[in-house]
Amino acid sequence: MSSHVYALLPSGGFICELELKVASSTIVTDASQQQVKSKSSAVRENIVKKYEEMRRVLEEDCRITLSLLEMEEMAAVQALDNLIETNYVLLKDIEVQLNEGMADSDIQPGDRVTMYEDRVLELLKETNPGLIKLDKAKSDQLLGLTNNLLLFIRSQVPIAKRLLKSYSSGVVLDPSTAHPKLIISSEGDCATFTDEWQDVPEHEGRFDTTLNVLSVQCWDSGRHYWEIDVSEKIYWELGLTYQSIPRKGQKEDCWLGRHAESWCLEYFDGDYTAWHGGIAHPLPISSCFHRIGIFCSFPGGLVTFLGVDSMTPLYSFCAGAFTDSLHLAVCPGHDLHGTNSKPMKICQS
Repeated sequence: MSSHVYALLPSGGFICELELKVASSTIVTDASQQQVKSKSSAVRENIVKKYEEMRRVLEEDCRITLSLLEMEEMAAVQALDNLIETNYVLLKDIEVQLNEGMADSDIQPGDRVTMYEDRVLELLKETNPGLIKLDKAKSDQLLGLTNNLLLFIRSQVPIAKRLLKSYSSGVVLDPSTAHPKLIISSEGDCATFTDEWQDVPEHEGRFDTTLNVLSVQCWDSGRHYWEIDVSEKIYWELGLTYQSIPRKGQKEDCWLGRHAESWCLEYFDGDYTAWHGGIAHPLPISSCFHRIGIFCSFPGGLVTFLGVDSMTPLYSFCAGAFTDSLHLAVCPGHDLHGTNSKPMKICQS
């Protein structure tokens, strides 16, 4: 309804219409929330069903393979049982012949010994248990095929990593934003602290207190994923930030995550902390990860940090809707007497 129509309505009618609009908006919002939850639940159920089906397929394949080996084992055991039976019969036969030979006075004692030695040797040769063996070639082939299947499955999982990798976005660090005590590699993929103040141009976009550097690229839509190598470091910060992040002076606003314009994961001496809006979220994590992943979804308003080594979710910020383009930001920290001298490196693979 146009504004001049509102002017003709009594004040009570105007308020009632506003209340109706608010109520209607609330109903639509609730319905949308239920729709999102319903769709998410359906996706989860389908994924669980697929994993259960994979488990059933693998269990059935394992059952068939083990049954094949079990049948061969049963045949080998039966063959050995038959040998025992044959041995028993032949030994009885030899025993009878030995008794008859001893009663035959025409056979010399030496000939008897030779004859019976030959029969015993013949018996041992014909009934040697070592002649009965499992089919080693087949067993080796089954084991090889099983190992190949394992390697294939491992190459396909974790599924989440393959999905996130599909969102990988190329990124280069911008040396014009780097604190003067940071050395940015010529490829733009490494940030290293140095005690020496670099001879770099001074301008508004450069951080002058916090050891930050931003990416050249920025993103305002879609889904994106990056991995940063933080191995052999005891302190670092990394995250995403709007371009409007303060860059000058001693204010904490210049630090990542200490204001509403950036989202940050910090690591110091074994402790992980997620930061946004100046609020710290200590994380109960004891593992030390060599790579950290950052996933950003503009449609979902999501920033997620992961320990790439085991694809462990560390912390997720539900931002709702981003109000500006986002830059990747890293802070390698001081070298702390040589204990933190390694660079932070963006992994391009």
